[in-house]
Amino acid sequence: MSDMTALDQPFRPAGLVNRLAASRKFQAFCARVPGLRGIARSEGAALFDLMQGFVQSQMLTALVELRVLHMLADGPATAEALATRANVPPERMAILAQAGAGMGVLVRRGQRFKLSRRGAAFLGVPGLADMVRHHSVLYQDLADPVAFMRGETDPDLARFWPYVFGATGPMDAEVAARYSQLMADSQGLVAQDALRALDLRGIDQLLDIGGGTGAFLRAVRARYPDLSLALFDLPDVVAQAALPADVTRHGGSFRTDPLPKGADAISLVRVLYDHADDTVAALLASVYAALPPGGRVLVVEPMSGGAKPDPQTDVYFAVYTLAMQTGRTRSAAEIGAMLAKAGFIHVSAPKASRAYVTGVVEARKPALPKDRAK
Repeated sequence: MSDMTALDQPFRPAGLVNRLAASRKFQAFCARVPGLRGIARSEGAALFDLMQGFVQSQMLTALVELRVLHMLADGPATAEALATRANVPPERMAILAQAGAGMGVLVRRGQRFKLSRRGAAFLGVPGLADMVRHHSVLYQDLADPVAFMRGETDPDLARFWPYVFGATGPMDAEVAARYSQLMADSQGLVAQDALRALDLRGIDQLLDIGGGTGAFLRAVRARYPDLSLALFDLPDVVAQAALPADVTRHGGSFRTDPLPKGADAISLVRVLYDHADDTVAALLASVYAALPPGGRVLVVEPMSGGAKPDPQTDVYFAVYTLAMQTGRTRSAAEIGAMLAKAGFIHVSAPKASRAYVTGVVEARKPALPKDRAK
């Protein structure tokens, strides 16, 4: 049967509810009936948003690259004025600004456009504009989504983050700076959400593994000023960390170097999902070995919804890590199981406020029996 013939066949999905939803007659009926009309319109709009999502993401990129949002931070402007400043033909800027208003990041008032609350919030989130800029690599990798999902492509995103493949030598200065900047900009928001869910009281020293420029440790210091802190990451990354002088720095790779001992808590902030299961298992074993009895491990990163699919982590982060070719987005239950296999106990997942920012899982190394502790 040809594809055209297959498309012409009657579509009858399994299940009564799905058959009704797919029925054009039932759709037309719902569109006429008060009460059902709103549901039908809402579902129709949601379906259209799914279809046009790639255009929205590209128009957001254009707004960022042309600095339209930044221009409007100074006050309202016409499309013509924006076009002059951005060196874009006026008729095209009018379409872009109108699209921005349709997406909710701009507001149109007569012939002028201004920032909406959403647009102002976008500019206020550290690193968000830079994340949008670097998505050009991911967009290229998804140009043929079928080939991508079949594993038939060679994603460029895998080369955007060379550290995930285990590179331990000197990193290209531009790559190191790019990596560090993105990490620094985005980890501040991650740290805020994580520290709302975690209680670090009772910890004497925290070692942050893979902490980039130290954004998480700076947030910890602000909330727990008496806590002793240490950072472990690649030497070229640690060298750029903007940290107080009393924070201990350890340069190395967790793939090849033993983790420093002495901390009674170790944090892994957006580390596990960059790596394959065997690498994660080896890292957790090293963390277990480095911690004293009773020590805590803190895992902070976006986590999939697991049995309950999540609209952000199971779409954006799952696909992003797939393009990186090394890691994957895991559920809190999966991470907990890996921690338990490494020997940790009392695994828990404190509820984080925004799944698309981060999730949290923590666990403890078993304490020594009292008679041995003596």
